[in-house]
Parts: sequence; C-alpha cells; structure tokens
Amino acid sequence: MVSPLQDKGFMAETQAKEWLESKGFIHRVSNYRFKHAEIDLIMQHKGILVFVEVKFRSGTGYGYAEEFVDYRKRQLIIRAADHYIHEVDWHRDIRFDIVGVYKDRSGRIGFKHFEDAFY
Repeated sequence: MVSPLQDKGFMAETQAKEWLESKGFIHRVSNYRFKHAEIDLIMQHKGILVFVEVKFRSGTGYGYAEEFVDYRKRQLIIRAADHYIHEVDWHRDIRFDIVGVYKDRSGRIGFKHFEDAFY
C-alpha cells in the first residue's frame, strides 16, 4: 500500500518530469536505484546528463526544497549516478539539479529549479 507521502512524492516527480520536458529536457529514467540510493529523474539537456532530485513542499514554513538534500543524500545520489554513468558508458558532461515542487494554499503548483546544485 502506498502512503499519502509516497503518493505526493510520485505526483511531484511526475509533475517535475513533465515540467522539465516542457523546458526541452529529455527523460531517460525515473527512480533509478543502486543499492541504498535512488535518483528521482535522469534527464538529458543540451548534451548534458542531468541527475535530478525532486522535493515536494506544501508551503515553505519548514524550509525550501534544496535545504532537504543533506550531505548524506547527496553522497548517495552521486554514488548511484556514478554507477549509472558506467552502466550506460557516458563520457560527456553531467550535473546534479534539484527541482522543488511547491503547492500554494489555493492548490496551484509551482517549480523552483536549482541547476548544478551540488557535486
């Protein structure tokens, strides 16, 4: 059974994917797993492989999305990305982005994109 939190996360990832595609990104993989790590979205944009962490927030009272990707989470994503890069034999540029999906009080969805957020 999927919890409401997991359901919100899946919805946010789907919305982020569609939003990024509308910006010219090409979707490669969703929810890529390697050991204990998961990359929400792997996209390609202008020849760059982009590993995207998606964070959903209903308001900013507890902080912004980018504040919830701590050092440990970044290290797990980097490790999984390294595995994916070797798996597909990627030899060009990469970057790590965070996409915040925000829902305001009236239910409208907004996005905040942090390109090259960490490495």
